[in-house]
Amino acid sequence: AQAQPAHFLQPSVLSEAGSRPPAAMFTRFVEPGRLALITYGPYEGKMCTIVDIVDQKRVVVDGPKAVTGVARHMMPIKRLSLTDFKCQIGKGSREKTLKKAMDRDEVMKKWSATAWAKKLAAKEVKKNMTDFDRFKVMVARKRRSHQVKTVLKKSKK
Repeated sequence: AQAQPAHFLQPSVLSEAGSRPPAAMFTRFVEPGRLALITYGPYEGKMCTIVDIVDQKRVVVDGPKAVTGVARHMMPIKRLSLTDFKCQIGKGSREKTLKKAMDRDEVMKKWSATAWAKKLAAKEVKKNMTDFDRFKVMVARKRRSHQVKTVLKKSKK
């Protein structure tokens, strides 16, 4: 039998470990009304709302189509990235009810204000740039770099 370290039974060490704040609780549950980002498939990159839970691995999602372009369909949870936003709807709500709840809770407005949404929008803009747009960005970067260098040179003197 191995001897336990001396600090193993000291009450001061045990009380310190016992007084730690609990780890942050998980809050992004799969539930009706939860806003999610579709990560794979024909609607990849679009937002949807969970409307109903089919089983452990699948849910029914809806855009609504007029708002996000996603039609109501069933999809695996594995292909969704859940967000922090949720609108108050019942299980299996109609598209009209969902649209009203999203407008009332301003879910899409809140989503658009997040860093995650801004990053996705910037990625989309960059993806859709033409050759001339990329050229203009390159020229602007060179100009900015040159201005920064001249200012730094002046400050060193």
